[in-house]
Amino acid sequence: MSNKIITPVEEFADLLPDEYKELINKGPFFKTKGIEDLGTFKEIIDEHPHCAGCGVALGVRLTAAALPSPEDTLIIGTPGCSFFGLSQAALNYSTTAFGNQNAVASGLKRMLTIRYPEQNKDVVVLVGDGGIADIGLDLTLHSWFRREKITTIMVDNEVYGNTGGQESGMSTQGKVLNMAPKGKLFPKLPVFDMAKISGCAYAVRVTVASPQKVGRAVRKAILIAREIGPTYVQIYTPCPTNLKFPPNQTVKIAKEAEKDYYAYEEFITAEAQDYLDKNNLK
Repeated sequence: MSNKIITPVEEFADLLPDEYKELINKGPFFKTKGIEDLGTFKEIIDEHPHCAGCGVALGVRLTAAALPSPEDTLIIGTPGCSFFGLSQAALNYSTTAFGNQNAVASGLKRMLTIRYPEQNKDVVVLVGDGGIADIGLDLTLHSWFRREKITTIMVDNEVYGNTGGQESGMSTQGKVLNMAPKGKLFPKLPVFDMAKISGCAYAVRVTVASPQKVGRAVRKAILIAREIGPTYVQIYTPCPTNLKFPPNQTVKIAKEAEKDYYAYEEFITAEAQDYLDKNNLK
């Protein structure tokens, strides 16, 4: 990729809002960035449409800061809360029909590998729990079964956040939600465990309360996917609007979840670990 692709043509540059110009001029492209650099560059517009305290928006920001090569990364999304921020971030982003993001990502990764055989082009699915664990679960699993070299990141807010607060497969058992007044009747889907037995070379469960762990997980997942096979990162991104907590308590809620049921866990195959060690990748 070149700067030309992310730079507006001169004739239309003045028509763009200043915030979008800043995404280009002060974004993460062609710079070495990390979680610790958040605040020194612009990865998303300030007035993005997420709710105050949105955990998904924080997950998007942490992911953007952790990409090894943001200028050579294609983010694939789907309708949902994650779409709103991703469509206004300094990322190469394409949305899909709801649930088929891993199928689209698989095809794009194969195409980019043929088109750029000597260059790493990272394809990353970044979608909520509804898109991955519910409607898109079959396509997600089959991309892992086929050993597609893509990274799947779930921003798990445990609810259908943008359509009224319905329960999702990732909601916890017994959780009372706007459209689950009697509480969810079955346990949270074990997608992290599915990843470990379905072909993923690397999988991590983490929360936005541990930004450095999120950064390391995203980076390692993408690096491993380049050479070894599919990888999976599951990030707990609590939703203040539908889970009914104050928007300034998002990180606190995530910390409580870490102690209760969302403890950090990392899975890596021997082949993936050997690849990281031999190439001095961390």
